[in-house]
Amino acid sequence: MREPKHPDPEKQKIIEEAVRSGQGHVFRWWHEMGEQGKERLLKQLQAIAFRELGELYNQWKGAATPVSEQKIEPAEIISIPKTQEEISKAQRAVHRGEEAIRAGKIAAFVVAGGQATRLGIEAPKGTLKITPVREKTIFEHHSEKILALSARHKTRIPLYVMTSETNDGATREFFELNRYFGLDPSDVFVFKQEMMPALDFKGKLVLDAKDHIFTSPNGHGGSITSLKRAGALADMQARGIEYIFYFQVDNVLIKMADPLFLGHHIERGAEMSAKVAPKRDPEEKVGVVCRVGNATTVIEYSDLPDDYKYARNPDGSLTFSAGNLAIHVLSVDFVERLNTEKHSLPFHIAEKIIPFLDDNGSLVKPKKKNGLKFEKFVFDALSRARATSILEVDRDEEFAPIKNETGEDSPDTARDLMMRLSAKWLEKAGARVPRDSNGRVKGMLEISPLFALDAAMLKAKLPADFEVRFPLYLGPE
Repeated sequence: MREPKHPDPEKQKIIEEAVRSGQGHVFRWWHEMGEQGKERLLKQLQAIAFRELGELYNQWKGAATPVSEQKIEPAEIISIPKTQEEISKAQRAVHRGEEAIRAGKIAAFVVAGGQATRLGIEAPKGTLKITPVREKTIFEHHSEKILALSARHKTRIPLYVMTSETNDGATREFFELNRYFGLDPSDVFVFKQEMMPALDFKGKLVLDAKDHIFTSPNGHGGSITSLKRAGALADMQARGIEYIFYFQVDNVLIKMADPLFLGHHIERGAEMSAKVAPKRDPEEKVGVVCRVGNATTVIEYSDLPDDYKYARNPDGSLTFSAGNLAIHVLSVDFVERLNTEKHSLPFHIAEKIIPFLDDNGSLVKPKKKNGLKFEKFVFDALSRARATSILEVDRDEEFAPIKNETGEDSPDTARDLMMRLSAKWLEKAGARVPRDSNGRVKGMLEISPLFALDAAMLKAKLPADFEVRFPLYLGPE
């Protein structure tokens, strides 16, 4: 195949760099393309860091330094308060967090680039109907929490939404059609995550169309640079935002901009903080927050050596039990610093199934892994932080991820957890909640964040003789 020629010298340089880097095969159908197709392909190639891609491929071929060669210790964790002293410290932290919220120093940041394909719908995951009674979507549920918290503290909490190339348009349209769920449109900043090309097992770029290179989102860790490149970080700085509350769209139990979490972050002078919950068992596939050398970090389930994975304390509890919940606070100055440092967060390499064009130019969807995807993990930023704060929380009150259509971590389990929490609040308020012999709530139950954000708020609103009748919806209506 002869090297393509382009009349524009700058575009010819792009072609030559791709060929020099051993990726000349992407021009296989060059002479069949129209001008639009050629421009589309060249635009992609211009954005590719060929040297970095080559280094990642060589890294995959070589042997990485195993984690087990480094000293691993449990991370220092702020436990759920039990003693009066711990309760007093928690109350002080809540006060500090609430002060920061009232002062307008907090932004909510949701990573929402996923599609709900595995859940049975072809739409952004945030558009999934999730609340038990009114069937409000995930986006509306999160937005109500922001509205309620803003009203409670007489402030405005802006929402930053990171989408992907796949769902950006649909996400923007969904917010517009629903009038931003009551949020001021000027307080909602939507931007796209950066993409990363994949390689086959021979180190070659993969085409999924004659004029298009297959790419996929560069992982949640890519949010660090995407915040900067999209202008979101500058927008935060212009607003006087100092702290970013980071969460994933599919966790419907998220305690939005939790004052306790924020307060501990501020009191400790942390640059990045994380919420954790004890692992259910050694085999639970969740990353563990720990100390490696002198840094706090997260070790992926698959990377934690068995000696550590199964280690137990004298009381029988797991030594390395701090399961990462993907809920963080990051200081704005820290994110800015990460964007100016020479070495960005590392890419993690995963062998995946990648669609490709065969010799006839037809798209093939293989049944087994055939290539490499590269992703950054936001938790890798923890090890770059000069100070951190790790807060233990009750999993059943703050973690209900939606990953699967049925079974574990599904919409049904998330709704069940939402109702269990609502029932717990009602019982704390003095109401009797009908349950079956297994302790499950007997009917459908939903408390809108606009009615109550927590048990204390609910108790203040309900009469002493409140009777629970199903289906029960408590909202602002």
